[in-house]
Amino acid sequence: MSSLEPLSALVSKAEQMSRTYTDAVAKLLEQFLSSKGDEVAQITSSATEIVSSIQDLVRGGKRLRPLFAYWGYLGAGGNPDDENIVRLGVSLELFQGAALIHDDIIDNSDTRRGQPSVHKRFEAQHSSLGLTGDAAAYGMASAILTGDLCLSLSEEVFAEIDGLNSATRSIFNRMRLQVMAGQYLDVLEESAGSAYDPAEAVKRARTIVRFKSAKYSTENPFLLGGALANAGAELLENYSAFALPLGEAFQLRDDVLGVFGDPSVTGKPAGDDLREGKRTELIAHALAKSAPAERDFIQDRLGASDMSDVEVEKMSTILKSSGALVETEASISELTEQSLTALKRITVADLSLAGMHYLSDIVTKRSK
Repeated sequence: MSSLEPLSALVSKAEQMSRTYTDAVAKLLEQFLSSKGDEVAQITSSATEIVSSIQDLVRGGKRLRPLFAYWGYLGAGGNPDDENIVRLGVSLELFQGAALIHDDIIDNSDTRRGQPSVHKRFEAQHSSLGLTGDAAAYGMASAILTGDLCLSLSEEVFAEIDGLNSATRSIFNRMRLQVMAGQYLDVLEESAGSAYDPAEAVKRARTIVRFKSAKYSTENPFLLGGALANAGAELLENYSAFALPLGEAFQLRDDVLGVFGDPSVTGKPAGDDLREGKRTELIAHALAKSAPAERDFIQDRLGASDMSDVEVEKMSTILKSSGALVETEASISELTEQSLTALKRITVADLSLAGMHYLSDIVTKRSK
């Protein structure tokens, strides 16, 4: 770092710039969705809930994906005051919203960020309005449509970016394909269960992590920001080397929190991932390292609809005693180190480099 200003001061400045940027993203996001709510209201006031549910969902969150796009953009010489990087951030937040809505349907999750998931919100609406038919089916159908709308709105905002180049469009398209393929692999893995060889479970879990989460959480937003500012091939390659392992570490931390996190902090019930049957790397290590009876218990009860609190506690204990938690923590540390090593190869202005250090901190040093 060539600047006489210490890294800590630059990181503090980068943090303030990040807050200014995420405030701008939140403002434009609210304005955009309000306008869409007005459009729907012109059709019928009965349908405005599909937009309201999106608005409430995207008001929360860490704005991680927009931040990676922002610092990727600035690192490649982009103007921090350019409205286009704000539009990109809004598009990424809407894409994330669509992914969360559909993911909660697939996992049958009751909560998201401490609030009812979107399908549960519509299920409650069915009851409050005194509608006929099955409330759960109504909730699922309404949420699927809402998630589809959110995905469509993400594309609408993205397409409105001025001077959108082919490289940025290509990355955006590839990101969406990767997420859908990764999500399908996740569904396939959970459905296959014990039919798959446990010896390959860690490899399969890491593939799911990479394509369902890591690439669209960190790497692709970073590349999108860089490409929007016309970054060269070498810089984009270095961006990937930094962001992809960081994204994988982020998801592995999420998997640990999904079992051992504090519900008051994570907004999810303790052990929720076990009830949902998520075959994470944490579970994969347990299958490889636990005793036969414990392995059979995991295979038999993971994701069971009637899984009791006692069984959740027992499975959590196995994850610790088998060494699976230690192995996963080691993977997180290794991936974080890979990312930091790659960061040293990125040649950008000192402030942008400080912004990347800030990104690394908020991804790896978190409790929710």
